[in-house]
Amino acid sequence: MNIATNTLRALSEDPDFGITLSDGCRLSARIWMPDDAGDDPVPVILEYLPYRKRDGTCARDALTHPYFAKRGYACVRVDMRGNGDSEGLMADEYSQQELDDACEVIAQLAAQPWCNGRVGMMGISWGGFNGLQVAAMQPDALKAVITLCSTVDRYADDIHYKGGCLLNENLGWGATMWSYSSRAPDPALRADWREMWLDRLENEPFLPSLWLRHQTRDAYWQHGSVIEDYSKLTAKVLAIGGWGDAYKNAVPQLVEALPGAKCITGPWVHKYPHFAIPEPRIGFLQEALRWWDRWLKDADTGVEDDPDYRAYLMDGARPATWYAERPGRWIAEAQGATSHLDTSALHLTDAGLAGSAGALTASVASPAHCGADAGEYCAIWLGPELPGDQRQDDALSTTFDSEALTADMDIVGAPRLTLTLASDKPQAQIAVRLNHIHPDGASTRITYGVLNLSHATSHVTPKAMTPHAPHDVTVELDHIAYRVPKGHKLRVSISTAYWPLLWPAPDAATLQLTAGQIALPQRPTRGGDEYTFPLPEADAPWDTEEIRPEAHVRRREVDMQTGVVSLVIEDDFGKVRDSDHGLVNGSMARERWDIHPDDPLSARGTCHWTDELERDDIRLRTETHSAMWSDKENFYLTARVEAYENDTLVFERDLEDTVPRDHL
Repeated sequence: MNIATNTLRALSEDPDFGITLSDGCRLSARIWMPDDAGDDPVPVILEYLPYRKRDGTCARDALTHPYFAKRGYACVRVDMRGNGDSEGLMADEYSQQELDDACEVIAQLAAQPWCNGRVGMMGISWGGFNGLQVAAMQPDALKAVITLCSTVDRYADDIHYKGGCLLNENLGWGATMWSYSSRAPDPALRADWREMWLDRLENEPFLPSLWLRHQTRDAYWQHGSVIEDYSKLTAKVLAIGGWGDAYKNAVPQLVEALPGAKCITGPWVHKYPHFAIPEPRIGFLQEALRWWDRWLKDADTGVEDDPDYRAYLMDGARPATWYAERPGRWIAEAQGATSHLDTSALHLTDAGLAGSAGALTASVASPAHCGADAGEYCAIWLGPELPGDQRQDDALSTTFDSEALTADMDIVGAPRLTLTLASDKPQAQIAVRLNHIHPDGASTRITYGVLNLSHATSHVTPKAMTPHAPHDVTVELDHIAYRVPKGHKLRVSISTAYWPLLWPAPDAATLQLTAGQIALPQRPTRGGDEYTFPLPEADAPWDTEEIRPEAHVRRREVDMQTGVVSLVIEDDFGKVRDSDHGLVNGSMARERWDIHPDDPLSARGTCHWTDELERDDIRLRTETHSAMWSDKENFYLTARVEAYENDTLVFERDLEDTVPRDHL
């Protein structure tokens, strides 16, 4: 491959570059660029987020943006409207205002005398989402996008709904944003920081209430879902994901849909792959530089000749809630992703998984706490968040085992389960896990899928099940690349509950299964790596003084008197002082998910965040609380925010909301 020559250039940095929008709102940007960019203009790499450039994303920014800037780019990290050091108020995620602001930002940056007129957008998660969404608006200067851990369909594959089921991450991440956006600007950068802070606190939306008002795939979710019209994506797209992440499906979907797109999926959780775990990491910055050099500098870097799809095929591993490394190998598909691969079918029968159809008379009726070993929907905080040994959940499910495999099996793609079933309730949900069974009985989750059965034919117009009538349903499982070794078994586990990943249906249902099969996409088993990435590089890490170390707790509790089962999550993200400008920040998150095995209506989620900000003799703190529970007709939510200045309460606000259930 040909790499553009990028002699390292001396840098300058601006921590508070102002971008004033057409309505007068000033956004704050941090910029790294070559000293001589005024004489030798460079392209812009834009990262546009609500997560605070002054403290929130500093650790990853330090590793990433100076690296590109030294190699001839202006890296611009913008705080979105209403967040960090930017003015204004934020109403929602991916609002039209957010996307319009981004287009204005791109136009202004492209017109700077130090810019060559070309812009790329890069981001992970929120920044990966809005990079695609902004690209679909086709701003003139935007030529390329690198999107990581993102989605093409906001309803099907975000933190709100999955398979038409309500994800508890809808409350969990909403509580996170309730806290994130409650923080003040850095008093060193904004003379009116206190007024800005109080204005945010007064007007900040409690987003779970908004998201819960859209329980079907309506126009709200279609907005920002680039799957609606891929032809609008004319910028060149490099998409990256991880098998330990929630967003496994967008990468193969993009490469199948977009001519010229290239995609990489590794074993990683929700992190940039030059510092992600599980290892192996890759030289992401070098790969990204090849992409930028080709599309922003017209250099011949050979990216067009790369395989369309590069994925890490993980060796089957024993179950663990955390992995430092996943053994395996890199595979490559020259064209497309996985849709062209052959599939084999295994039938669900009373005797287990079989190569041919047989009698099936199984029933599925899981207690409400089934799903305790599902792990986090989106593993991100580097604690014990991955799916553990599935044997406990398997015991609460209906399972179908294969015979021991006579050869290694490489499952590459998205398995699909088709079932004929009847439900004794009009509203029910189903969770399907494809598990790897080790010779000693240990059960590793390979991949999974869920379905709200009233959404079996449409996420737009759901329809209640007719009790006891047969229905044909299809459950799509998430994409995966996983090798099951010879001599081991496959298991399909089916449950009617998946707590605390999913909010339960209002009644405990019993499903009768009369036919079913799972289609397994398979790739011929081969030997070593089919593609080799460079080793990871990075710039110097963020220089901080640790005040409080981080710590992560995840524990299960059973109240022996009431029978309530609880998952308790305590994430202390630590507290640090920036060694350059002195700002201190720290945060802690606590979640609790309670349910009684015999009562789906006992489900309750509570979240409590603490965020701290200190500058000289100014000490600021917010405490945010939120909770959700339900009956058969409604969801109930409460939220509270308290703001403290030097330990004195200066603001408090309470919210309550009731949202009717809609086929959920």
